[in-house]
Amino acid sequence: MCGIAGWVDFSRDLTRHTATARAMTATMSRRGPDDEGLWQDRHALLGHRRLSVIDLAGGHQPMSAEEDGRTLAAVTFCGEIYNYRELRAELASYGHRFRTSSDTEVVLQAYLRWGAGFAQRLNGMFALAVWDVRTQELVLLRDRMGVKPLYYHPTRSGLLFGSEPKAVLAHPEVPRRVGLDGLREVFDMVKTPERAVLSGMYEVRPGHLVRLRRSGLTKHRYWSIEAREHTDDLDTTVTTVRGLLEDIVGRQLQADVPVCTLLSGGLDSSALTALAADRLAASGRGPVRSFSVAFSGAEDTFQADAVRGAPDAPFARALAAHVGAEHSEVRLNSDELVAEPVRAAVLRANDQPPAFWGDMWPSLYLLCRAVRERSTVALSGEGADELFGGYRWFSNPAAVHADTFPWLTPGSARYFGGLSLLADELKEKLDIQQHRLARYHEALAEVPVLPGEDRLERRMREVTYLNLTRFLQTLLDRKDRMSMANALEVRVPFLDHRLVEYVFNVPWEMRAFDGREKSLLRAAVGDLLPEVVRDRVKTPYPATQDPAYEQALRDELGELTAGGERPVAGLLDPDRVKQAVRRPAGHVSRPYDRGSLEMALWLTRWFTEYDVTLDY
Repeated sequence: MCGIAGWVDFSRDLTRHTATARAMTATMSRRGPDDEGLWQDRHALLGHRRLSVIDLAGGHQPMSAEEDGRTLAAVTFCGEIYNYRELRAELASYGHRFRTSSDTEVVLQAYLRWGAGFAQRLNGMFALAVWDVRTQELVLLRDRMGVKPLYYHPTRSGLLFGSEPKAVLAHPEVPRRVGLDGLREVFDMVKTPERAVLSGMYEVRPGHLVRLRRSGLTKHRYWSIEAREHTDDLDTTVTTVRGLLEDIVGRQLQADVPVCTLLSGGLDSSALTALAADRLAASGRGPVRSFSVAFSGAEDTFQADAVRGAPDAPFARALAAHVGAEHSEVRLNSDELVAEPVRAAVLRANDQPPAFWGDMWPSLYLLCRAVRERSTVALSGEGADELFGGYRWFSNPAAVHADTFPWLTPGSARYFGGLSLLADELKEKLDIQQHRLARYHEALAEVPVLPGEDRLERRMREVTYLNLTRFLQTLLDRKDRMSMANALEVRVPFLDHRLVEYVFNVPWEMRAFDGREKSLLRAAVGDLLPEVVRDRVKTPYPATQDPAYEQALRDELGELTAGGERPVAGLLDPDRVKQAVRRPAGHVSRPYDRGSLEMALWLTRWFTEYDVTLDY
């Protein structure tokens, strides 16, 4: 796992601008602390910061390929290719020769063999850039599910790119502006494919390839979720899911560095930990190492709410004991969550206001920091809820059949609120409801159709697609930024495209065959788990209930807005801010009760520390 950056300009001799490319690459140092490199051609500069995971000695990047003394192409690559050994063997059979044992060289040789078609042969998570010296063109490629980020900023005669916006922002000619569309991306809990927050910047869409030639920029989709008839019966389906998961976890345990799991004690992470424990034991590499996060004193003071029925720690311990894991609990307190260095690190890692999820940002950052002290790679359960139907809005008829994104309906929407402190004038300009409706119907228009489906099956296909393409991306972004800020590579086995393609087409009545959430997944892995974990109801990532945390937010917001001027260039309502600051915290702090405080604080910090100007 790494950080990449680069610059292509057909009107300049970029060999004279290597200092700029080095500055762009340097912003990725936290993603790749082990090595750095810069490759140059007249019209292209590729930068790389490396986190060494595969072939520690031989995987230096950017990597180039030569023939008869001339360079053919160069690549800067972030991610992991889980089928690189099979691809290497196939390429070798065609006569390709390899200097290293890295998956990076396999990617480069695959491009030389198959051109843009190489994308469809890769199984993994990746964001990469190839500069083809022969044709003088740049190829940007992102993995199918968007696990790894890739941003770009077109210029008059080329483009800039990077794993994170900060790499692009390091170029002196890139302005730091945000318009209404960018603010809508901040304020609404919907991830619009391709759209970035800052004006002039874009993301490569998951499953897409962007090609830049002198003649201009083009985009090509190489993969999408498709509708296919599912002909397997229930027993065969359960067996197939189990077989896929065993293969996927086995592949994703490949590394030349320590590997662990992130374990909450829920079904998803427990399944991965159990599968990993079996595979490691069979290969003599066990026991599996696992990590969980908890809040100091939470087990004694925890109060159940609408989505969290019990703290995670007892369930994580039960699973760890069941599979013989070497388990560690990372315990946090409110002082750590609000510590200035931590909050500054969260914002620097994200490059935009981390508007939703509240204390989950600093707690995830601190968890990843602790994990990194003992492991370099971690397996995580993202994607299982979206794919197998784990969220409550999958089973709530009012949410399922609403004419909007199901997580933004009454009952769930309050967890993704936080706009109450915005100025009324800004709210009117944003018109979030109209924006949301437009994005919803755009997404619906993409959903693949299977002829003959009944109404419920069709709708559940739509709900699953919305979750996989518009909700999941927010979680992947959060996990990528907080983990890579600590040079921790997080892999997500449930998002292997083979599993996604298969389960997406399993009829809903089979995915929920026993009336519970994630029935299919539970049936596939239940024999690996203790009963208390197997039957546990879906519980989100933990959030602190400590009122001291909420009070610290109020104190910080009061300090930031104490100058008397309208805060954040008039984006916040000063009277409402004052009222929020003065309102005391209750005996128990709930995430949805402090969302507006979190939003106002991150917004204020972002505009100030990133020197962002409004572009409308």
